[in-house]
Amino acid sequence: MIIRIRVIPNGDENEVVGRIGSVVRVKVVNPEMNAAANSVLIGYLAEFFEVRPKSIHIMRGEKAREKTVQIIGRSEDELKRVMDNIP
Repeated sequence: MIIRIRVIPNGDENEVVGRIGSVVRVKVVNPEMNAAANSVLIGYLAEFFEVRPKSIHIMRGEKAREKTVQIIGRSEDELKRVMDNIP
């Protein structure tokens, strides 16, 4: 599954804060978008979608707040169910 992520840096904790259309909004604790923030994001998304971190690949936007991310390791239906539960 390929999803779009809008990263909100400098959060109190890593969390999914909602969805606007097809864009998932995720807060991360890192103050700026860099390799460390991407690692934190990948780790958190892996935990959120219950896949291994190697199953998450940032396809576009490594240095930007808006990212295109590919998630593998679970069926499309399972991932869609997780996405549907995001307010």
